[in-house]
Amino acid sequence: MPSVDFVLNGKRESIEADPEMPLLWVLRDKLQLTGTKYGCGIAMCGACTVHLDGHPTRSCVTPISTVAGKSVLTIEGLSADLTHPVQQAWIEEDVPQCGYCQSGQIMAAASLLAKAPHPTDADINEALHGNICRCGTYNQIRKALHRAAQIKADGGRA
Repeated sequence: MPSVDFVLNGKRESIEADPEMPLLWVLRDKLQLTGTKYGCGIAMCGACTVHLDGHPTRSCVTPISTVAGKSVLTIEGLSADLTHPVQQAWIEEDVPQCGYCQSGQIMAAASLLAKAPHPTDADINEALHGNICRCGTYNQIRKALHRAAQIKADGGRA
């Protein structure tokens, strides 16, 4: 079995896996990082969103071989103590209901906030398009992202 070397949540990682194994299953089954969720398996729901070299990426369709030499950030690596502005805002605005989609939503939101410090509703809609929330908390998500932008502007980290 070949080995794949990459950076995971800021630390070097080397994992032996079938080159075609989806990154999602490497994270969950081989590395026990279960914050990234399986939703659909075809990159349509967003529950499995992680950052690959800073870009939101659907890990359920990303072969582990494609992350060699790259950097992967999961929900566990976003902040160890829930101090990322998006996480703070999600808590303050009481966004989650069932919570299943939340790690993917948060990772997509964090990517947007890194690029657009004061996102508009249109920016938010575009960046989170395809991240499905079966509970329908889209208004709370939008409100939380605006709150996260304010937290960041007030000196919170992102």
